[in-house]
Amino acid sequence: MKKIEFYFDISSPYSYLAHEQIKRFEKENKIKVNYMPILLGGIHQLANITAPGLNPSRAKHMIKDLKICADWFKVKFQFNRYFPLKTVNIMRGALVAEKEGFLNNYVDQFYKAAWVDSLNLNDGKILERFIKNMDINPKSFIEKLSDQKIKDDLKTKTNNAFKKGVFGAPTFIVGSKMFFGQDRLEFVFREAKK
Repeated sequence: MKKIEFYFDISSPYSYLAHEQIKRFEKENKIKVNYMPILLGGIHQLANITAPGLNPSRAKHMIKDLKICADWFKVKFQFNRYFPLKTVNIMRGALVAEKEGFLNNYVDQFYKAAWVDSLNLNDGKILERFIKNMDINPKSFIEKLSDQKIKDDLKTKTNNAFKKGVFGAPTFIVGSKMFFGQDRLEFVFREAKK
C-alpha cells in the first residue's frame, strides 16, 4: 500500500471529519496514515486566499454542510462557537507530541475539544488542561512551544506543504497525486491501494 500524507490543522472542521474517517480506514486496512501538521492560516497567506469560514455567505452554508457530512459519517459534531480558532500553539504542540510519540492521542483530544465540545482553543488554559489529562507534564510541554526550533519547524512544514501544492486542509498526498477535501477520501484510499 502506498504512503498517505494527511496535511491538517485542528482549526479545520473538515480535517476533523477526515480524521474520524482515517481512524476507521487505518483500523480496517492495518495501515498508518502520516499526519502532517501545518498552520492553515499560513497556507492561506501563502496562497493569498481567505478561509471559506470567514466569508459570511459561505460560512452559513459550510455549517449546514458540515452537519450533513457529520451525520452521514455518524460522527459527533458541533460547530465551534469560538470560530475562527487560533491554533498556532496547538499545532506547535502537535509537533512536540509527534516527537514525543503521542501525536494520535493529542490530535484525537484536540479535535474532540474543538469540534465536539466546542471549547475555546484560543484560551491557553485549555491546552494546559488537556496536556495534563494526557499525563504529560504541562509546564515542560508548554515551555517547548516557545522553542525556536519548534516554531521554525512548523513554519518549514507549512512552507514545504505549500510548495507541494497544498492550499487548504484537509489535503492528502499519495505518491505524486494530491487530493483536497474530506469528500475525496475514497479516492485517496483507492489510490493508496493501487
